[in-house]
Amino acid sequence: MANNANNNEVLLKVENLCQYFKINKAVDDVSFDIKKGEVFGLVGESGCGKTTTGRSIIKLYDITSGNIYFKGKRICAGTLSYKRAIADAKKKLKQAIEDAKNDPAAAARLPEIKAETAKFITEQKAEMAKAIHDHKNCDKEYAAEATKEVDNKYLPLINSATGEEKARLVEEYKRERNVAKKQRFITQIQMIFQDPIASLDPRMTVRDIIAEGLVIRGETDKKKIDEQVFKVLELVGLVKEHASRYPHEFSGGQRQRIGVARAVIMKPELIIADEPVSALDVSIQAQVINLLNDLRHDLGLTILFIAHDLSVVKYFSDRIGVMYFGKLVELADSDELFKNPLHPYTKSLLSAIPLPDPAYEKQRTRIVYNPLAEHDYSKEGPTLREVKPGHFVYCNTEEFNKYVSELKD
Repeated sequence: MANNANNNEVLLKVENLCQYFKINKAVDDVSFDIKKGEVFGLVGESGCGKTTTGRSIIKLYDITSGNIYFKGKRICAGTLSYKRAIADAKKKLKQAIEDAKNDPAAAARLPEIKAETAKFITEQKAEMAKAIHDHKNCDKEYAAEATKEVDNKYLPLINSATGEEKARLVEEYKRERNVAKKQRFITQIQMIFQDPIASLDPRMTVRDIIAEGLVIRGETDKKKIDEQVFKVLELVGLVKEHASRYPHEFSGGQRQRIGVARAVIMKPELIIADEPVSALDVSIQAQVINLLNDLRHDLGLTILFIAHDLSVVKYFSDRIGVMYFGKLVELADSDELFKNPLHPYTKSLLSAIPLPDPAYEKQRTRIVYNPLAEHDYSKEGPTLREVKPGHFVYCNTEEFNKYVSELKD
């Protein structure tokens, strides 16, 4: 397992995230946080919502509901929860008006209920407007701050300089200010995609693919771009001669290294690795995982590692969240999750891990997860509860008591 995060600073906070596509609840009320410097594994079967979670965080989708905070600043916000709260308040007011027609006591309370409802709706609309503003303007505000920093850095130097020194500073100032104006807060989060073939443009050279983010950000110095591209190529285990080639000239593992280079060159603080090894041969998977592990320590990266292979996630992750049908059903430290798997779905995933031992494989029994048979939520619905410090399970009170009794020291 990877080393523990070096501090308790929360870099990313996902709060009640919902991502709905028409009738499909791809992600439903998911909450977790990722600490600076750690690797957070997100696992589950295909279609459980883990990739959608990653894409929602990086704003490839506008989220339906909930909030996402990065470095303490809200970068994503949905409005459905506010709309539902307003609709519920109006529905309750309508019922109160109906009750007041036949009940004098209810009629006496009606003015107070109307005032409270009006106040509540006003507050919800204000919160919704704030959420929309943060979602739309976080990048713009970040660019304004970056531009101001460049002004504060260069203007005093330019005013006190003369001759060639002043001309040089003015040129640097214009270039850096142009880059600062195009800065986006979200570029501090980069994504490595699952398919190393489909995620690379076949008509672009490796140099252009890796440098594209720098160009979009406003970098115009080709020499500086080339230097950064060559440096990052060597960082991921390739050579600068590869820069002039096209994606089809590389193996799957090499293509994934190019994808890693494209993310790393932007100097992000958080990388979302969306099943980066699932399309690769087993022998190559270890190389890519080791590369990510080295980059994590060398560059101080924080990683959201999305996968369906729990054995890979255990090796690489500090903490693991298990998703099933859009819900986060269990969350714990890596060692703790493997020692004390509590949710039936987690037990099912663990039972599917093969080992290179024929004798063990003959005896291994797959645990089949059947939610209808495992849970009775007719009287009380489940919520994510902390069964022990740092270990959360999606359960109701009856299940909670059962899980606590199953815990091992």
